Amino acid sequence: MEGVRVGYALCGSFCTIKKSIAQMKLFKDTGALLYPIMSEIVYSTDTRFGTAESLIKQVEDICERKVIHDVIGAEPIGPKQMLDILIVAPCTGNTMGKLACCITDSSVTMAAKAHLRNERPLLIAPATNDALSSSAKNIGILLATKNVFFVPFCQDSPELKPRSCISDFSKIYDSAVAALQGNQVQPILC
Repeated sequence: MEGVRVGYALCGSFCTIKKSIAQMKLFKDTGALLYPIMSEIVYSTDTRFGTAESLIKQVEDICERKVIHDVIGAEPIGPKQMLDILIVAPCTGNTMGKLACCITDSSVTMAAKAHLRNERPLLIAPATNDALSSSAKNIGILLATKNVFFVPFCQDSPELKPRSCISDFSKIYDSAVAALQGNQVQPILC
């Protein structure tokens, strides 16, 4: 990943952000140039998993750049061809729905739209309680969309949350390498 420009976006599946940050560090350690993006919710919300302020500081320290956190900041990603790949990890059902319907009302969806116009890979790491219900159709649309790739995902708690799926965050790096070569890591469903 030496010199590869990686956009790394975080959406509001707060329970998975710690796993995603570990992968962000891996990209940094392998020489990637990281461009952090946070949804407005992640950027401004304190949760039982930590404060927004501490998360922003941690991400900015890793990436050595300020977080892009609004539509205005994300829009130049396309015209300036800022990224080689954009990773959305975690990607909520809400964000996947917006991406599937071409809605660009957040920093993350604008970053994705702007990036995809350059025919470059978008890697999605789903984390949603409704992957096998309401979000299933959106996942299907995105699976069939050119330059969109997925981190393998599976049910995370079939007994307690039978429609919930979460990505295997340990496969983000390998999935990104494959996506940069135009390939989808298999199997998609673990």
